[in-house]
Amino acid sequence: MKHLQEDAVLLRILIGESDRWEHRPLYEALVLKIRELGLAGATVLRSPMGFGANSLIHTSKILQLSMDLPVVIEVVDAAEKIDGFLPVLDDMLGGGLVTMENVKVIHYRAEKDKAEHPRDSAS
Repeated sequence: MKHLQEDAVLLRILIGESDRWEHRPLYEALVLKIRELGLAGATVLRSPMGFGANSLIHTSKILQLSMDLPVVIEVVDAAEKIDGFLPVLDDMLGGGLVTMENVKVIHYRAEKDKAEHPRDSAS
């Protein structure tokens, strides 16, 4: 069972949906690498609108349909594990924005086996 300490770090990676790493979407490559390295988890969020360092608006509006919508990857783990991932991230990342902030983990666990702990049991 994985354990995540209460005091942790949130790593937030903001990139474009069309960014690539070795012929696959960068967000996908990053999540697979994060998993391979044994970090606690990662979530990819696709945004309907945003702009970055180049000030170009990226939007999902029909009249201005962008092929490069903003993507956010969030990773939460112990500071040491996040710090260990940063050189890998630096090698994979072209443009984008990366931020880190301290967070307090309230809840982190896998869903219990439904066969062992049925939620709707007759009493």
